Amino acid sequence: MSTTNERNVSTAIHLSTLTQYFIPFGNYIFPIIIWSSKKKDSEFIDSNGKQVLNFQLSMLLYSLILCLIAIPIIIYAVLRNVTWNDLINDNHHHFNEMTIGQSTGFITLALCAAAVFGFLKIMEFILIIYASVKASNGELYKYPLTIPFFK
Repeated sequence: MSTTNERNVSTAIHLSTLTQYFIPFGNYIFPIIIWSSKKKDSEFIDSNGKQVLNFQLSMLLYSLILCLIAIPIIIYAVLRNVTWNDLINDNHHHFNEMTIGQSTGFITLALCAAAVFGFLKIMEFILIIYASVKASNGELYKYPLTIPFFK
């Protein structure tokens, strides 16, 4: 059974990841600060801190993989009608002649990538709130699809 202080600190660790919407990399900085200062005090705090960091690192990895897949395909879709000679001679007429039919794949891919990224961010927000409620109730929540970087 966890004490009220342990539950409050664990809840704060989970909720501190929401600082990413106000402070760049706040979802890593603040949980690390809170977790590293309190992890020796309680196994419950240590477990929650590891879960939070594993989840945030997993979300970063999934976002990077999404970018590594989408960006080269988008670049290819935009540049597929441009030759090296056009790039060297600074001819921009291929971009002006691009039609909606030639851009359909690009637009579809961009919309799919944006939808998947949006879904990831919405699910991340919901899961953080859910894990915070669980931590405040004294329960350890394991985020789904999380890679265990910290064990």
